[in-house]
Amino acid sequence: MILYIIVAYLIGSIPTGYLIVKILKGEDIRKIGSGSTGATNVKRVMGKKWFFITLFLDLIKGMLPVILAKHFIPVSFDGGFTAVMSAVAVLLGHSKSIFLKFTGGKSVASGVGTLLALNWQAFLVFAILWITITKVSKYISLASIIAIWSAPISLFLFGAPLAYVVYGLVGAVYITYLHRENVQRLLNGNENKTEF
Repeated sequence: MILYIIVAYLIGSIPTGYLIVKILKGEDIRKIGSGSTGATNVKRVMGKKWFFITLFLDLIKGMLPVILAKHFIPVSFDGGFTAVMSAVAVLLGHSKSIFLKFTGGKSVASGVGTLLALNWQAFLVFAILWITITKVSKYISLASIIAIWSAPISLFLFGAPLAYVVYGLVGAVYITYLHRENVQRLLNGNENKTEF
């Protein structure tokens, strides 16, 4: 389990958005916009296409460690604990990357990747909410915060293992915390809107 956690953290730490902007633009994305390495900030620099590419790569980054953990240590063996700990490690890796002196993104896409690996139905609920709220409000941060709170509820309703439900709750709290500046801007009415 310790090995899986370490591997999951290292995979989560791969700074996808940072690498894309650094390689293609020669700029440090941490010094641009929100300072985040996530897809939303990549869009500010690289445009819509690279937003979706970064989103997809971060999603895969979240899925892979959890799928491996579930494959080699089945849920029936440990109640999903290893898969959940791997998912937690991915979130920490993305937001506190060892390759970027423990800076990073806000773990939404990688967190959603872990959710997809754990329970596809809960992922589907998240995706529908996220797309709907983003389209209506134009606020990606608002959509991410609201939609991520559907995870623990959906996991519970779909009968996922208790470890998954607890992870959904912990992940929602952590991702909301990482968005605390966005929450403040939303309350102040000066959060950036995004058009697609």
